[in-house]
Amino acid sequence: MSDLATGPDGKPRCAWCNAAPEFFDYHDNEWGYPVSDDRRLFEKLCLESFQSGLSWRTILSKRENFRAAFRNFDFNKIAEFSDADINRLLDDKGIVRHRGKIEAVINNAGRVQDLIEAEGSLAAYVWRYEPETPPAPQSASTSVESIAMSKDLKKRGWKFVGPTTVFAFMQAMGLINDHAVGCAMREKATQMRRDFIKPE
Repeated sequence: MSDLATGPDGKPRCAWCNAAPEFFDYHDNEWGYPVSDDRRLFEKLCLESFQSGLSWRTILSKRENFRAAFRNFDFNKIAEFSDADINRLLDDKGIVRHRGKIEAVINNAGRVQDLIEAEGSLAAYVWRYEPETPPAPQSASTSVESIAMSKDLKKRGWKFVGPTTVFAFMQAMGLINDHAVGCAMREKATQMRRDFIKPE
């Protein structure tokens, strides 16, 4: 299988874009660019946990529904969710109706509040796990750093944050540049990471 796909503009992209037309926009405008916003980071961790056992296309197609259902992933609001909210979410056909994953998001909203109190911000915490020497592009599904972050989050009481989920999060949020060599967006991601000011 080729490491590259041809984008709408005729330029090469990461091969996984071929799986769905909507992947090109997500790939070109979001994936792999560094993020320091706590809400966006929390949202991505939640969506990656929902993806477990499913395809990213399923989650991406429902992302706006997830945002509406989970109050735009405002963790302060989600931490206040009640049993009535769980029942509402289980009845919401626009999202993935998996009780364990829904309850994990609510649990993790409380845990991120604790983490922010202890560490200053979710962003500051996450970026401490930026690899010094990342694996070769698109050659791994976990890393030493994703295993370490997963282990620490679980110690802090987080759920559905296994090493593979955390690694996919790190790829998407720009902690590594996992765009394939030859992908038209790899240099853009490299420049954005170079200009990025790591939160402390």
